[in-house]
Amino acid sequence: MFLKPITKYNKTTGERHFIYRLCESYRIHGSIHHRIILGLGKLEELDSADQKRMLAIRIEELIKNGSGTLALSPLDEKVEKLAQQFYLEIRSKRRCDISWEKEDWEVVNMNTLKNKDAREIGAEWLCKQAFDQLGIGDFLRQENWDEKNISLATTHIISRAVYPASELKTVSVIRENSAVCELTGFEKEKVTKDSLYGISRKLYSVNRKLENYLSTRTNELFDLEDKIILYDLTNTYFEGRMKASAIAKFGRSKEKRSDARIVVLAAVVNREGFLKYTNIFEGNTADSKTLAVMIETLSSHTSATARKPIVVMDAGIATEENIEMLKQKGYAYLCVTRSGLKDYHADIDSTPVVIKDKRDQPIELIKVMNDTGNPQDTDQYLLVKSQAKALKENSMNGLFSQRFEQGIEQINSGVSTKGGTKTVKKVYERIGRLKQKYPSIHKYYDILVSDDGKGIATKVSCCHKVGEDPDKEAGMYFLRTSLQENDEKTLWDIYNIIREIEYTFRLLKSDLDLRPIYHKSDDATMAHLNLGILAYWLVATIRYQLKQKGCHSDWREIVRMMNTQKCVTTSIENIKDEIVCIRQCTEPNKQVSRVYDLMNYKHYPFTRKRKTVQINA
Repeated sequence: MFLKPITKYNKTTGERHFIYRLCESYRIHGSIHHRIILGLGKLEELDSADQKRMLAIRIEELIKNGSGTLALSPLDEKVEKLAQQFYLEIRSKRRCDISWEKEDWEVVNMNTLKNKDAREIGAEWLCKQAFDQLGIGDFLRQENWDEKNISLATTHIISRAVYPASELKTVSVIRENSAVCELTGFEKEKVTKDSLYGISRKLYSVNRKLENYLSTRTNELFDLEDKIILYDLTNTYFEGRMKASAIAKFGRSKEKRSDARIVVLAAVVNREGFLKYTNIFEGNTADSKTLAVMIETLSSHTSATARKPIVVMDAGIATEENIEMLKQKGYAYLCVTRSGLKDYHADIDSTPVVIKDKRDQPIELIKVMNDTGNPQDTDQYLLVKSQAKALKENSMNGLFSQRFEQGIEQINSGVSTKGGTKTVKKVYERIGRLKQKYPSIHKYYDILVSDDGKGIATKVSCCHKVGEDPDKEAGMYFLRTSLQENDEKTLWDIYNIIREIEYTFRLLKSDLDLRPIYHKSDDATMAHLNLGILAYWLVATIRYQLKQKGCHSDWREIVRMMNTQKCVTTSIENIKDEIVCIRQCTEPNKQVSRVYDLMNYKHYPFTRKRKTVQINA
């Protein structure tokens, strides 16, 4: 144990002074951390640094051996008095695992037993240990943050991971439901909506440095190399007009909210699910226009390896311009082709491979050759035939065909109905709008409009084109890659990792409450998104370690399990007319204990806190 001096500044007098904290060192995964045992104040009674050093040694001796021992003899009277005083305080507050000299028996009145202030602590304690494992607090100290702001930031990030909600609701949760402040040391009465808004903005001011630090930290912590990275985009919409916003624009909403302005979130994720780099784009930014910006900053956020990582992306980003850009910068890539190959034949040197998906449905992989005759096209192509995807697309095609034919019937009905649309020009306009509504289906139909020669339509009908079938290519798509890999299954496995970034976006938007956005300013919006991303770092760190040990539960299920561990205060009157109050965590059940054990985390943030109060006469 040692004494850690903390500099304090008095704004009124302009003076600086030191206060001291008793700390102990411990190691997690090779990194040294400090735990605060007790605040000792200014220690004005002690004159020299030697006395303060001896105080720390004496307190540690008392904790290990009890109050009757005195190995440091002779000892300064001031040092011994303070050591005994602080030792008793540590004992009463249960700040250390002290071997008690005798059993702690009490004669009590059972009729006065009460349990109160029960709060959830399991999920918060899990996140707090992940927060310390990532060293976010240490990073903020290096950025010259004071302990108060670090405690508030820790409280807000953990709360967002466990109880994602607005700042107003988060205040209620922290004050009434959660024991997070008992873990972070921040006074729950001082948590306000404005203080949470303020700390979110302060966290956003260091977001680039912190993101780079966490990217490097997770690679070192879990020995990752970023051989494969995934790139994709999503968007989230605003509940509000946001007319003065520079980033909120009307665009193609993933949630079909064409009435709301949106903002685009782009992310680079490694195969383990850790974010490498994120960026916010205007809502009307096309997916394909963002890759070049992200690639420019990618090298500083991934591991420093001689080989650049393989970029895996979906069809929306895989334009010819982007593929050419990746080639020029020396990145290997794997993607879905934006349009199916028109002319191709099976590679006679390869054999089709059949694998099974998670639902035991067959997927056939066939290596094919592109017959365009372009000598510069050296990429490999893989034809994927998915039975499950084919069934889904067939069902959708059937539904769209039915609705398209019903639309034609309605147009035809209008031709013969009084007051309906009859002029040929207007009829063709209605047909055009119907085609626009069903772009993937109308091309399989021949539509005939009959008229009376005077510009008035008499009949509208449609029929399937001969030899054309929308179900013929259902469940089929092509993968394109610059990798010269002979094993079709290896290429499929590499592409299938893109499911990780899809889960990342789903978790960010749903589980961590990034959708929708209620903030009214761009600064608040950016801080809100950044807070969700920081909470995701805790979630990713926990889920990665659990997945490595065979536990694949999603985040909401993990939170549900961990919330079974509570923190409760029990009070009872003893024979001395005193009220004994004990603050203690409940025993974790088997599921919670298993999570702690798989993570190599501690089961309790503290063992027991005891306080005795004299009953007023």
